[in-house]
Amino acid sequence: MGEGWQLLKIRGIPLRIHPSWFVILLVATLAFQQHYRLTLSPGLLPAGGAAAVLWGLGLATAVLLFVSVLLHELGHSLVALSQGVKVRSITLFLLGGVASVERESSTAIGALLVAAAGPAVSLALGIGLLAATHAADHLSPLLGAMVKELGVLNLVLALFNLLPGLPLDGGLIVKALVWQLSGSQRRGVEVANACGRLLAYLAIGLGTLVLLRGGGMGGAWLILLGWFGLGAVRNQQQLLSLQSALTSLKVKDAAGRRFRVLEASDSLRHLSYARLKEPSPVGPADWLLVCDRGRWRGVIDDATLQELPVQRWDTDRVGDHLRPLDSLTAITDDAPLWQAVQRLEDSNSERLLVLSPAGLPSGTIDRPDLGEAVLTKLGLKLPPPLLETARRHNTYPLGLALPQVVRSMLASGEVSEPEAAEPAASALG
Repeated sequence: MGEGWQLLKIRGIPLRIHPSWFVILLVATLAFQQHYRLTLSPGLLPAGGAAAVLWGLGLATAVLLFVSVLLHELGHSLVALSQGVKVRSITLFLLGGVASVERESSTAIGALLVAAAGPAVSLALGIGLLAATHAADHLSPLLGAMVKELGVLNLVLALFNLLPGLPLDGGLIVKALVWQLSGSQRRGVEVANACGRLLAYLAIGLGTLVLLRGGGMGGAWLILLGWFGLGAVRNQQQLLSLQSALTSLKVKDAAGRRFRVLEASDSLRHLSYARLKEPSPVGPADWLLVCDRGRWRGVIDDATLQELPVQRWDTDRVGDHLRPLDSLTAITDDAPLWQAVQRLEDSNSERLLVLSPAGLPSGTIDRPDLGEAVLTKLGLKLPPPLLETARRHNTYPLGLALPQVVRSMLASGEVSEPEAAEPAASALG
């Protein structure tokens, strides 16, 4: 779903309207107009402008209903903000509203409070509006009818969202409760996902039955909700699969070998030849590691060739212009893959040097390597052109949001920070 158009900001949170919202606004206006036409006494409507009043009342009810949805999402967002969770936006769209947050709450209780805030707002609105119906009816019977309708709809919104299955708030509450009891966010997602899948199939089945019995729009709406629910369940399942791959795979399962080895006694001319012989764009992007009679000495890059005059390329040795190997960000080959993602993003490096158990360079790992390994674990084989594009731009293939997944895992306690970054071993000296 696209972001839509931004209307304004509330407490720094952008409020957006997706184009599909206008479709549901029209449908809701029509539905409310017909509802009022059938339920309101003809004596309450002006003789000459009954149709205009009904359409105006229908439009006002539809707009105010979506204001209620906005307040519902704002309830989630404000509680999330109070826990230090950034809220990217609130978007009204075809199926209601959705608040987009940067990450989940870091605790089960925090996640529970965020999930419960929306239904609590809707419940308070429903009770308040129903309590105000009598006063509104005294001012105007039409206003009283609209206030009562909005009160009932907010109660329905609260109760519907409390159904115990993802992506509804009730599913998020189930996830948080299971997380709190079991200590595992993953277990909470699995239970809430199963509930959500069951609810989605029930909605699709019930909607189909309603359609077959001539229910029309009501049946189609239930099927649409069920389809949306199944999509949300699939997204959660994919997230679980990504987390599983990042924790079960080791760095050595994804590492490549994007470095070449030179001898310290080689001339800089030899370095230039090595670069010229390498195919673009892969070759020039490789690291050049330097050995001296079997011992690792350091790393050299093209800056040396650019800084020195060509006349010195034959006399200067590679070993005279080294940087230490520990200037490269390193990781051990037995570290879990999620740590490689974290190390890459924290260091803002293009790739990591992979060290063997003996502390010796054994390979490299970069974003395309990580993405390819995760997708292969999930049973997806990347076409070579896609992988080549990812390597050219040093990005995760297919736009995989692995850094966000890792941040979520750390925030929820599914994984924990390593005690210290692995130092380059003394064998690198």
